[in-house]
Amino acid sequence: MLLPVPHLFSQENIEPKIDVLASEAYKTDEPGVSILVTKNGKVIYQKAFGKASLELDVPMTPNHVFEIGSITKQFTAIAILMLQEQGKLKVNDNITKYIPDYPTKGKTITIHNLLNHTSGIKSYTNIPSFRQFAAKDMSPKELIDVFKDEPMDFNPGEQYSYNNSGYILLGYIIEVVSGMTYEDFVEKNIFEKIGMTNSYYGSKKELIKNRALGYQEGENGYENADYLSMTLPYAAGSLMSTTNDLLKWQNALNNYTFITKDSYETAIHGSTLNNGEHIPYGYGLGENTISGSPSIQHGGGIFGYTTMGIYLPEEDIFVSALSNCNCKNVTDLATRIAAIAIGKPIPSKADAITLSENELNTWVGAYEFDGNIIRHITVENGKIYSLREGSVKLEIFPLSKTHFFFESGTTAYKFSKDDNGKKQVIMINGNNETLGHETDKAPPAEKESITVSQDILNTYVGKYELQPEFIITITTNNEGQLFAEATGQPKFEVFAEAKDRFFLKVVAASISFNVDDKGVVTGLTLHQNGANMPAKKVE
Repeated sequence: MLLPVPHLFSQENIEPKIDVLASEAYKTDEPGVSILVTKNGKVIYQKAFGKASLELDVPMTPNHVFEIGSITKQFTAIAILMLQEQGKLKVNDNITKYIPDYPTKGKTITIHNLLNHTSGIKSYTNIPSFRQFAAKDMSPKELIDVFKDEPMDFNPGEQYSYNNSGYILLGYIIEVVSGMTYEDFVEKNIFEKIGMTNSYYGSKKELIKNRALGYQEGENGYENADYLSMTLPYAAGSLMSTTNDLLKWQNALNNYTFITKDSYETAIHGSTLNNGEHIPYGYGLGENTISGSPSIQHGGGIFGYTTMGIYLPEEDIFVSALSNCNCKNVTDLATRIAAIAIGKPIPSKADAITLSENELNTWVGAYEFDGNIIRHITVENGKIYSLREGSVKLEIFPLSKTHFFFESGTTAYKFSKDDNGKKQVIMINGNNETLGHETDKAPPAEKESITVSQDILNTYVGKYELQPEFIITITTNNEGQLFAEATGQPKFEVFAEAKDRFFLKVVAASISFNVDDKGVVTGLTLHQNGANMPAKKVE
């Protein structure tokens, strides 16, 4: 569990707390956000911030309609379970039963594998050519042809890897089984049934009342989002809705309006790989924990929009946050709002207390965790830091003499002493708690940075596409500093360890720039958690 701030919030005083969070993140003259919070299915907070249209200077309202991106996936998954309960398919069926000509490379790929992202099929949004046809209208069959012959990433059921192609295939299977288009199936069997009158299968041509226009950040500020044909996200991300309609949807799920309780439990409680390992993704919905409380949630990101929906079943709290820019971290905002609503707010630096240097020094030392992971706690100039070996030093902030949290507020330490008086620490991160024991290992030298000329830094400035809808923007202040900002995340300074390689101090990650034979920067590679993720320079 996470460490909540040690004071309580009642429902009566959540409004000013949420107002502060939202107004700081979404300014009145910027793209905005629509926020809804409910308790027991009833609204306890609903407001909007920022602008629905920058060009027309239209303020955002709770009635504005957004492209909800991958929140679409839960509608697709529930539609599949509806068809299963009608006896028209089974989730354990081989997909070739419904798409006979699909090349499964001799593997058995089931509908279940599509639902929980364990198929191994290549996700079409990760194919480098994706943006080349982003503006082209395609039928579901034509879209499937884009990725069907790509090599598989792994054998079905062996790994979990978030995959938009799987949900394209699910949409097509719904069409084959029901005899209706995916659009008609969702609109007639879901939207109309529960009165989601402001929800749509997305369209750029159709006149949609109260549409919030989508934006992205460019070199000179906000700009209209790149065009994306809504035929391409299809059953993986093409729906549009409002916070009010998404509440109707959540209430319908809770009341088992569309499927039985057993089917819904299957959808929300994750699943397992072939080896029995549990993964937190079920069918269109994922498991998580917020300040120690279980949550069911899913977000979305699509050209010009970011979205998040969170349901906390123990407290019967629902949070919906929809934004008309793919430039800010709406997931973090929704998570913090949910924590406030359940009376367990995630701490921020403003909640930190002041401890004496002697109190801080109590926990100085090295702590060994499973896997021979060593974390060093140090104190310098009245501040306390944590350094994982091989990573960078990060400040931690005290909530009490024994409880400390990282700046994000979602990871924390709880220090104590065992029966023998030896120091130990529990590291808390979401559902995970790991115990570290005191050891006598000396701390390593902190990684040092070097100076790189401004001329070289200038060559790195630009946008780098890690995957569709996820851009790393590199900027400089022309004072010898370089900065990296990923879509929906804050801007961080990066520090040079070589003229073409930079590291971050806020997370254990580094960036190396790729330069061709002519000295032109063509891309970068993000090195994080043992993975090397290439990104092509697009601007």
